[in-house]
Amino acid sequence: MEDKVRVEVIDVFGWAGAIEGMRNPKDSWELTDSVFDPLVIIGENDLNLMKRLIHGGPEHRKFLRMIHVQLNLWLPRYIWSEFDTYHFNVKNSCSTMHKLLTKNPITVDQFIYDEEDEQSRELIKITVGTLNALREKYVASNNAKEKKVLLRQAKQILPEGFIQKRTVDTNYEELYTIYRQRLNHRLSEWQVICEEIKKLPYFEELFLTE
Repeated sequence: MEDKVRVEVIDVFGWAGAIEGMRNPKDSWELTDSVFDPLVIIGENDLNLMKRLIHGGPEHRKFLRMIHVQLNLWLPRYIWSEFDTYHFNVKNSCSTMHKLLTKNPITVDQFIYDEEDEQSRELIKITVGTLNALREKYVASNNAKEKKVLLRQAKQILPEGFIQKRTVDTNYEELYTIYRQRLNHRLSEWQVICEEIKKLPYFEELFLTE
């Protein structure tokens, strides 16, 4: 399962503005000791203040919302339904509406399921076979109304284990919340995500050390 769940970091940015803003309440900009060009190097003064604000609670750590993270994620639909509770600013998905029946034949590898359970294996094979039968009819049809019906049927039977890619624009506040709430979640997909979050620049220093 873990090799099907993927997290790819595209970009992390906004450090300079976030640190500038966190010092505004006390006009303490002269204490900034971070460097942002060409690499981001957070100074001891700034890191200490960031950690104090984080420990102060959400109302004090608003600067985290200004540190943006752009990610590609490949997750099953049942994880995306929970993921959406974290209020991401922007996300663009691969479209089941436009692409489910028009690309290459659907394969078992595009789904997460209990590979050790014989019944699960058989059910997913049957479902994939049905989806491909609908796909063949869809590709062969020139009737717009018929194609609409076929696509609707395919979406209705598409299992929650279907892996969908999304590109997400989020921030350190949201990712910190995910890490705290989902690290020990019973669904192991969340643990894969949390392990990748932990690798983000300065994440361990900010959130996981005293």
